[in-house]
Amino acid sequence: MNRQAKIIQEMSDREILLNLYITQAIMLIIAIILGFFWIDDLTVFYSLFKWDPVHIFLIGGGVAVIVITIDLLFEKYLPKSWVDDGGINERVFAKRSVFHVFFIAAIVAICEEILFRGILQTQIGLVLASLIFALIHFRYLSKILLFTMAVVLSFILGLLFEWTNNLLVPIFAHFLIDFVLGLFIMYKARKKVS
Repeated sequence: MNRQAKIIQEMSDREILLNLYITQAIMLIIAIILGFFWIDDLTVFYSLFKWDPVHIFLIGGGVAVIVITIDLLFEKYLPKSWVDDGGINERVFAKRSVFHVFFIAAIVAICEEILFRGILQTQIGLVLASLIFALIHFRYLSKILLFTMAVVLSFILGLLFEWTNNLLVPIFAHFLIDFVLGLFIMYKARKKVS
């Protein structure tokens, strides 16, 4: 983790954002390529996007609020070394505007959920898709609590998709978690400066 933290600290803000956006573009490209081979009928894929406010906002949003609450409680009451991700989340969110945090959270949620739930989970199942999702968050591998949280969150998002058969539900939950936690990081960083 120290090596990763050092690399992150040496990167400019521009490099951090460029890496983030490139990673998300790669995920979307992988989703498109896999979808080309695995999906015979695009109407079946499009049917995974349903405007259902009860499922999206009450179920997806409700689950997101629970995850955010647990994350904030961990942040407040557990030793910092247990919840320290090497500074990547702070570097991504600390100096952004509210709109930019919103944009990052939306891009990440859409790209990751299309790949992991919309393509992988529909083709290889909940367990494998969720484990692959957790493993791409490899920066958490050396932190047992953070990796466990990534695995649990992955299964929660996958189960939301299984229960609702609506990709907008895990997309909204993922977005809300990243957006709210990103805002907390942003405001915390600004509070430190003032």
